[in-house]
This record gives sequence, structure tokens and C-alpha cells, in this order.
Amino acid sequence: MTLYLWFVFFLAVQVIHFIGTWKLYQAAGRKTWEAAIPVYNSIILMKIISRPTWWTLLLFIPIINLIMFPVVWVETLRTFGKKTTLDTILGIFTLGFYIYYVNYTQKLEYNADRKLTPENKTADTVSSLLFAIIVATLVHTYLVQPYTIPTSSLEKSLLIGDFLFVSKVNYGPRVPMTTVALPMVHDTIPFFKRKSYLSWPQLPYFRLPAFEKIKRTDIVVFNWPVDTVHYFYEPKGRPGVIKPIDKKSNYVKRCVGIPGDSLSIKDGFVFINGKKLVLPERAKPQYSYSVALDGKTPIDFESLLKELDITDGAGFKSEKRDTLYFRALTEASAERLKNTPGITAVIRQIDRGNDNAIFPHINKWSQDNFGPIYIPEAGKTVALTNESLPFYKEIITKYEGNTLELDGSHFLINGKQANTYTFKQNYYWMMGDNRHNSEDSRYWGYVPENHIVGKPVFIWMSWDTNGKGINKIRWNRVFTTVDGEGQPQSYFKYFLILLAAYFVGEYFWRKRKENKA
Repeated sequence: MTLYLWFVFFLAVQVIHFIGTWKLYQAAGRKTWEAAIPVYNSIILMKIISRPTWWTLLLFIPIINLIMFPVVWVETLRTFGKKTTLDTILGIFTLGFYIYYVNYTQKLEYNADRKLTPENKTADTVSSLLFAIIVATLVHTYLVQPYTIPTSSLEKSLLIGDFLFVSKVNYGPRVPMTTVALPMVHDTIPFFKRKSYLSWPQLPYFRLPAFEKIKRTDIVVFNWPVDTVHYFYEPKGRPGVIKPIDKKSNYVKRCVGIPGDSLSIKDGFVFINGKKLVLPERAKPQYSYSVALDGKTPIDFESLLKELDITDGAGFKSEKRDTLYFRALTEASAERLKNTPGITAVIRQIDRGNDNAIFPHINKWSQDNFGPIYIPEAGKTVALTNESLPFYKEIITKYEGNTLELDGSHFLINGKQANTYTFKQNYYWMMGDNRHNSEDSRYWGYVPENHIVGKPVFIWMSWDTNGKGINKIRWNRVFTTVDGEGQPQSYFKYFLILLAAYFVGEYFWRKRKENKA
């Protein structure tokens, strides 16, 4: 929906509210016109139902308001004497329109001094649960979101089974575009395999102020730009369903190119503006290697793999009797292999062919030799030609909402002839450190700014499915930061010390209180 349509929708909601509540305002000793003024009517309603004024703010926060509206409907009904279970059910399941019935057909008795605390244990539990859901949804939507690493694309930096906290505030919290959705779930209702949202209405993209900009080499969580749904709630045989931006699958990769950069890949190494990209110490890029054996010297592969810390996402397979193929090795591990008795050669695999699966799908480049390409920057203009169109077609039409046609030898954007295009937002280039085992921007192109979710900042748990017993937990990764200088350091012991100090302090405080009593 455009801003204009949202304004019309907002006014329509205000009209519906006024028609259904003006007599309630009168019965509470307020003026009729106070039910008609947007925002102000909500402030007055909070006074009428004896609830805090700041509740008004919650009514205008997407997703949170879906929880608050039923609460306000029920509170309004109880303020005017409608407090039975049936009244509550009718208020919620008629989407508040039961208030119309009360407004026009019932004798209105305003109870300004009604008891606000729950009258029974069940009501108290429901009230506490709603409050907890509201707080959790606020944190999840605007501050910090938990995330699990599902693939090996950032192997070594982030492992399969790492549980992260992703900060929304670093790059600016994105206000949900999908306004009607279940809180604290993504695109699917757990266990039911049904979508958790309605595609309409959609808010225009808006992001709150950020603490920092995305920098080269930052690890970033974003919505996968080309994500569609085929079968998880649609019957088989139907075409893919395009998801709203904020309901596309969450991906995590390393940002290797920022707006305005010229990016190329030469023999697997990323170059930015002609210079080789320098990765932080914690980043350990990996490549595929073939390893030649002399066929005579016995090799203890189990010990070797353990020494090289080769995980499931970077295992090896036998190509020939005298050759091994490693899916992913760091350069340091490759050097270690060269010095292993029985190994005669360690050769990094470089894709030098042409692959039409590689963006922009012109059968010109490969995953290891690519570019140069320009990474679009908001406000910058590029020439439109037959050669440049494959790079920017998706941006012009899909990401920035224009129509694009070819009229003879001329391009028409929104029906007007154009030989240039000016970008409306910034774009980024995301890649996995596990270079030959990562589906990333090399395959589907640019990541728009409005797809950015947040920055992983903290690993609170790491679970190794191949571990046994207590070693299923990777203790050296628990409570480690994702970013920072040097190698990761676990702060778990400090957490345990603080936790123990808290319980000891709590024990002595209670003892002291009992002694005074």
C-alpha cells in the first residue's frame, strides 16, 4: 500500500471508531467530537477505561497493535458493565463490532471506579501472559531476535548449530511491513505448516535510526531476495507464492561489497575497487582442494581430520584411489596437508568455466572468476543499455516497483522513454566464507537495503549434533561475540560467576529481612 492508501485506510478506521463509540464517550462525560479526532480519541479512550496514556502508543506499533486492540475492546466493554465471558468472546470474535451493539442498543452505565485488577486467577494469568507477549514481541521485532545457523556457508566463523542473538538496532530497526501476522514467528505457524501472516495490508518500508552503517566484512542477517514458497501451505502443482519482504527466509552471510563499490572475483579472491579484500582475523575463507596421495604411505585420516578441525560442512570424499577431494579447507589447513607424509600435492580447485547459474545469468562468469560489477548506491545514476540491463532489471522492476518495457530500441520506464536509471535505495553484495559451498549473491545478485534484518552480535549456545553427552555443547563457543578483534573468547564463566553472586546475594538479603522481622 502507498502512503496515500494508508492515509485513506487510517481515516476509514477513525470513522468506524467514531460511529461505534460516540455514545460511549458521551456516557463517560466526554464530548462527542472527542471520539472523532485521530490519536486524540485514543488518548481520551485510555482515560475513559482508566488505563495508562502510553497504551495509545502501543495501538500504533505494527504487530503489537494486533494484541492491544482486543485488550482495549474488552476493557471498553467492562468499563460499561459488559464483563461476562460471553461479552468478552463477542468483543474479540466480532473484531470489536460488538461495541456497536452496546453503543446503540444498551443502556450505558459508565463505571469510572471499576476494579482494574483481575478478579480471578485465570484472568490474572491471561493478563500476565498478554503483557509478557507484548514485551517479548517488542524486543523480538525492534531490538534483538534469536537466530540459528542452519548451513555451513560461514563455517569457522559461524557453525551449524550456533544459536545467535541478532541485533536490530545496529543497522536500525525495520518497522514491520507485514502488519497482520502472528507475533514472534516468521513465515510459518509452527507444526501446522500454514503461513503466519496476511499479505495485505502492507506498510511502506521504513527504518528507525541506526547506530552504524553496514561495513565491508560485516556478518549480516537479511531476507533472501529471491525467496518464494511452493508447497509449505499451497497445494502441490500451484506456482510459487511471492512472500512479503519481511517474511522472506532469513539468510546470514558476510557483506563483501557496499554501495558504490566495484567488485570482482579473481581465482576465488574478492577484489574491491581493484584491491584484494582484507578479511578480519576471525574470518577463515575456505575453498575446495584436490589432494594427491602417493598410494604407499598409510595415513590416519581420522586423526588428520580432527587435527585440521574439519567438520561435516567441510568433509572430504574420495575421487580416485590416489586422490581425495576436500569440499572446504582453509589455506592454513591446506598448507598443513602439504607437509603430511603420503600426500604429494594439494591443489586449490578454481572454477574457470562459464556458468549461466551465476548472476546476472549471461553465461559469462563462474563462482571463482566474476565481474567487475557495480554495486548500486541510492541516488546514483547508471546508463541503460542492452549490456547493462541484465544487472539492473530486477532492481528496476522487482525491488523498486517500476514497469520496464522495450519499445524498439528504446527502454520505457513507467511508460516514459529512458536511457538512464537512478537508484532509490542502497544495495549490498553478500557471500559465504565457505566459497564453494554457499548460495549467495554470486547466484542471485544484489541484496536491497530494505531486506536487511540485523547484525549477529552474540552466540549464546552452540550445539554439535555429532558430539556425545555433555560434549554436544561446544563450550568454547558459548557466550562468545560474533564480531571483534582477535579470536573468539567465551564469557560463559563470567556469566556463571555473576549468576552465582546473584543467588548468594538474594539468599543473604532474605535472611537479613527475616531476622529484622
